[in-house]
Amino acid sequence: MARPIRTWHSAGYYHITIRGNNRQNIFHGASDVNEYYRILTYVYGKYQFEIYAFCIMNNHNHLLLRSYEAPLGKLMAIVNKRYSDYFRKKYNYTGQIYESRYFSKEIGPPTGLLNVSAYIHQNPLETKIPIVQAMEQYLYSSYQYYYHDIPSPFPFLNLHLLPRLMPVEKQKLKAYTQYCIQYKPVENPASELLECQAPKQM
Repeated sequence: MARPIRTWHSAGYYHITIRGNNRQNIFHGASDVNEYYRILTYVYGKYQFEIYAFCIMNNHNHLLLRSYEAPLGKLMAIVNKRYSDYFRKKYNYTGQIYESRYFSKEIGPPTGLLNVSAYIHQNPLETKIPIVQAMEQYLYSSYQYYYHDIPSPFPFLNLHLLPRLMPVEKQKLKAYTQYCIQYKPVENPASELLECQAPKQM
């Protein structure tokens, strides 16, 4: 069966999901997550893109991004290839580590971006047993930087766009973090969230 054609344009915002093959863990600990950050930073140095929200769980991750110059397929191919090479070498792993290349869906602003980012940030709360009591406690998500008003620690992470989309005149950042807390998805959380955990802190 032919692969579906993935659309991309430089003005588009996309929700990207990458999941481990057979839902296996692909992030075992902090060292793996840090390597993923390093790879994103490396790719950012080659192609201009921005991430507005992310969450890394042990068997999948979510990115809300915009790529200004490289097609999504090219961008994600580099990210996935470099991380899979790292993973295979570190864990002496043979075989496919991803379920598929990646899932992508274009998201329309402003409501779509706010809703999808809130969904991404709520991932650690939507497991059978919540990983944390509050989103800002989760270490491998962008929400902590919004909640604590911490400057972006990564060159690719844009923390300004989403608060600006809030329909209030003042305290936009606070309004955005509250939006994430209060957001209720129309559909039930994806089944992939029910059996996942956080990568270990090591």
